[in-house]
Amino acid sequence: MQALAFEQFGGPDVLEYLELPTPALPAGAVQVRMGAAGLNFADIYRRKGNYVLHGNPPHIGGYEGVGTIIALGEGVQGWQLGERIGFADVPFCHATRINVPVEHALRLPQALSDVEAASILLQGLTAQYLINDSVQVKAGDRALVHAAAGGVGQILTRMLVARGAQVYAVVSSAHKQQIALNNGAMAAFTYQQDWVTQIAALTDGGVEYGFDSVGITLQQSIDALRPGGRVVTFGMAGGEAPAISAYQLMMDSKGVVGGDLWTYLNSAEARSTRAERLFRSWQNGEFAIPHIETFPLREGAAAHRRLEDRSFAGKIVLLNDSDPRS
Repeated sequence: MQALAFEQFGGPDVLEYLELPTPALPAGAVQVRMGAAGLNFADIYRRKGNYVLHGNPPHIGGYEGVGTIIALGEGVQGWQLGERIGFADVPFCHATRINVPVEHALRLPQALSDVEAASILLQGLTAQYLINDSVQVKAGDRALVHAAAGGVGQILTRMLVARGAQVYAVVSSAHKQQIALNNGAMAAFTYQQDWVTQIAALTDGGVEYGFDSVGITLQQSIDALRPGGRVVTFGMAGGEAPAISAYQLMMDSKGVVGGDLWTYLNSAEARSTRAERLFRSWQNGEFAIPHIETFPLREGAAAHRRLEDRSFAGKIVLLNDSDPRS
């Protein structure tokens, strides 16, 4: 098989397109010919060495994708050769062959193409748990959304608006402000502005909820809350979050909730139920497929550079161009 891999941490230049042994297919899994795989900031963090990696190099990134079943492991039932399959939490998927445990396998609507499905699985499921599990947002609530023009941010904004919440977005540029407004945000600010003060003025004292994927902005997100509000911290795109004052949280009855998707993708039933809910949400128009740019897997270094480009807004999907029909 071919894989996008790295043997040392660093910038995009450490990535190589390698020919590696195809992994043996274990019982209870299906082997998939990858068609489309999502690229996420978590893949960049792993490449840089910010996340713990298990196993020995070369390391292969990726967790979400879509492909076709080409082999069935012992004991597999309910799936057939040639069937299309999706997955959101299967490691090492930036390769032309992936072994997918059947409890991680997802059935996809015919209306979604491979590329479209690969563009919404991780980020859509993330936005979904943020507003349903980490906190429970209802109509009329006000919410702060960081990186609102990013992959999670765009879907999250649209889901919140569809629920009847008011979204106050923070982004990195004037161009991305317009993207956030087009997605239904009440107002959008850049990080160069005094967005905490402006949000307080527009909301008569702050928002009920903040969704912070940046990390270093955590204290400001807390400051943007009204008394009794909650911030969900679910990423560190800008760096590690600062220490916060428990006294301040206590005095204003505010709270900080950690969020990680893997907590909720904890069984075959949970994965299937959440994916079906996500697809219904898309079919009902509660969010849209993001702007997508595709790269051949062999050009993965260029794809990483593009995702790290602060001007980019949307989703990057890697394509298997080595054996698309074999």
